[in-house]
Amino acid sequence: MQDLGISVLFRGVNFQRLLLGLWVTLRIALITIGISIVLGLLFGIVMMSRSRAARSVCRVWLEIVRFMPQLVLLYLVYFGFARLFGWNLDGEASAVLVFSFWGTAEMGDLFRGALTSIPRHQRESAAALGLTRAQINRYILLPQTVRRLLPQVINLSTRIIKTTALVKMINVTEVLKVGQQIIGQFYREPSAAFWVYAAVFLLYFLICWPISLLAGSLERRYHE
Repeated sequence: MQDLGISVLFRGVNFQRLLLGLWVTLRIALITIGISIVLGLLFGIVMMSRSRAARSVCRVWLEIVRFMPQLVLLYLVYFGFARLFGWNLDGEASAVLVFSFWGTAEMGDLFRGALTSIPRHQRESAAALGLTRAQINRYILLPQTVRRLLPQVINLSTRIIKTTALVKMINVTEVLKVGQQIIGQFYREPSAAFWVYAAVFLLYFLICWPISLLAGSLERRYHE
């Protein structure tokens, strides 16, 4: 049988290297998601603050995140700030810092949108029934906010996982970087690049597709 190049994946420890690279990808993504959820909730609360200065700072932060490519932010932190301020940041730390900066702003905006989408009359009716502010938050606002927010948080998580592919540009040996290294070793194999990139695609797909299905399922359930 003619060797179509797929055997490159299983020569030596190539496939194990891809899996180790995938773990680096997931490690960066999971740390980022955890930080983004915690700080994002705080960011969303500050966005609804009565302080105009606080809201303005949040708005500037959010606009920077929306209009500045993540790759530029990675370069700015890894090559720029590290040298300017003498920071000893490796690629993974820089990636977590940048992606958390982005994820916190996005998560905060999702939280703000979910909370403000709850009709005002529900608060007013609860207050008229004699519920305290803490009770209104606990029994009226929080459950509905979580239901509206959860599918969006899951979708943002898949975006963070996919965006981690950029970290190969700052010398982080994640799954895509490992794939390129394998291709470089077997450059004489004409179809090696196809099979290696197909394997990387499949690994991303196997991670993100179930998460996307979960988000869709939750969204349908909460809108029934």
